[in-house]
Amino acid sequence: MILRFFKPGLGAALLGVRVLVALAASPVVLAHEAHQPAQNAPTAEESAFLAENDAAMNKMMADMAAKPSGDIDRDFVAMMTPHHQGAIDMAVIELRYGKNEQLRRIAQEIIVEQQQEIDAMKLAIGQPVTPSAPAPTQPAPAAPTTHDHMNMSHEMKK
Repeated sequence: MILRFFKPGLGAALLGVRVLVALAASPVVLAHEAHQPAQNAPTAEESAFLAENDAAMNKMMADMAAKPSGDIDRDFVAMMTPHHQGAIDMAVIELRYGKNEQLRRIAQEIIVEQQQEIDAMKLAIGQPVTPSAPAPTQPAPAAPTTHDHMNMSHEMKK
C-alpha cells in the first residue's frame, strides 16, 4: 500500500485536502455554469459550419476504411488519400466560414500542400494525379466568349 511510505496521518491529511478542494470548487463551477448566458447556442452560421465539418469528417472516416488489397503501399495510399482530402474539405469549410485571416491563410496552405501530397502518393504507386482545377474557393473560369475581334473588323467593312 502506498500510504505506508508516508508518515502516519499524512495520507489522511492529503485525502482531506483533496476532498475539501473538490467540495469548495464544485459550487463555484456550478454557479458559473448556472449563470452562463444563452450565448452558447450556436448561430445559424456556426450550425452550418458544424454540419459541413461533421459531414466532411464522416466522409473521411468512411473513405479511410479501405478494404486491404494485399499491397501495403496501395493500401497506405488508399487510406491516406481520404485522410488528406478530409483536411482539404475542412480547410475549404474554414475558408467559407472563418474570419481569422491567419487561419484562413493556413487553410489555403493546407489545401495546396495536402493536394500535393495526394498527387505525390499517387505518382509513387503509378496512379494518375488529380487533374488541375481552380482552387475550391475560386469561382470556375468563365466560358470563352464568341467575341472575335477579327470578325468584328470584317463585319464593319460590310
